[in-house]
Amino acid sequence: MESELNESTGHGTLTAVKPVLRAYRGFMWRTTFLVLVSTLLVGCAKKEVAPPASPEVEITPVTQQDVPRYTECIATLDGFVNAQIQPQVTGYLMTQNYREGTVVHKGEVLFEIDPRPFEAALQHSKGQLAEAEAQLGKTKLDVARDTPLAKESAIPQAQLDNDIQANQAAEAMVAAAKAQVVQAELNLDFTKVRSLVDGVAGLAKAQIGDLVGQTSVLTTVSQVEPIKAYFAISEQEYLSFSDRISAATQGSRSLEGRKNLELVLSDGSVYPRKGSFFLADRQVDPKTGTIRLAGVFENPGGVLRPGMFGRVRAVTGVDKDALLVPQRSVVETQGTYSVVVVDSNNQASIRPVKTGERVGQMWVITEGVKPGEQVIAEGIQKAKDGIKVRPKQFNSIGQVE
Repeated sequence: MESELNESTGHGTLTAVKPVLRAYRGFMWRTTFLVLVSTLLVGCAKKEVAPPASPEVEITPVTQQDVPRYTECIATLDGFVNAQIQPQVTGYLMTQNYREGTVVHKGEVLFEIDPRPFEAALQHSKGQLAEAEAQLGKTKLDVARDTPLAKESAIPQAQLDNDIQANQAAEAMVAAAKAQVVQAELNLDFTKVRSLVDGVAGLAKAQIGDLVGQTSVLTTVSQVEPIKAYFAISEQEYLSFSDRISAATQGSRSLEGRKNLELVLSDGSVYPRKGSFFLADRQVDPKTGTIRLAGVFENPGGVLRPGMFGRVRAVTGVDKDALLVPQRSVVETQGTYSVVVVDSNNQASIRPVKTGERVGQMWVITEGVKPGEQVIAEGIQKAKDGIKVRPKQFNSIGQVE
């Protein structure tokens, strides 16, 4: 077209027509673009968006059954007997005859003190005894000789009286000398420091060469079979259970009390052997308002050691027809608890609940659910309030049926 115009009109006319041609071309491009966009929008508007698929969850019914009610207290383990091993004589420590942390037996020699000064003292006491016995022999001869002479008035009666008095004094000296020999023998025997009980011996608190005496504690031996567990309950709890505690402690001195205590160790495991009440303290602590109790547990392998912490629990009642759900079904949010209930139309709803005691892998619900209602055990994070779900049954061992 431009060539034709150029030929017919000339260069000046072509220059005036070019802007018109450019505007015409822009108009055509814009019109074509708007038509294409309108066509795409109409196609998208006509296409329907498919709704999201319902999430799959695993549900379990709210069960109803009688549940034992436990009272649980923090407990500290201690040896049934804790014997402090102290020497009864003063001297230098020569040997340590036991391995620390091992089982020792009553009468076993744990330490030895230098015996030489005590051996010398024993010999000296024996010498004094021999001297006193010799003196006693002389006074006996004097009494035997002078008695008939005094009867015949051959010697004054006063002389016989002096002989008798001297003989009595000699007898007293012999008795005193014998006592000194016995004491010296005991002191020599005390240089061997022995265990007072069967148990586990602790770390030595004195080294070889130390000067030790009657105030020195060399080690401690703890009888750990059986072992005690000390715990405290409030005065109100004690009054509630006083009859049962009194009955439970009858015969506890022979360790034959009713075994109804469980011990939960610090790692959460339950000690396999049950224990029994052993004693209740004589008074309530006025500072804390609690009374101290003790249970006793068999400990044949010595696994339990003094100083360990745990929790002692006992059945103190039964909750009739309690409602239970798996612990995994309960969601805690800022101190409040809730479960997700699925109704007969497979619609999920978040429901606040009040919780009670935990029983194994289950949790007692005191308010918020009814027997037989279905709660979500797996997939709680997928379920939103009011949406439909695709439920599958969840069993007690975590398998979908």
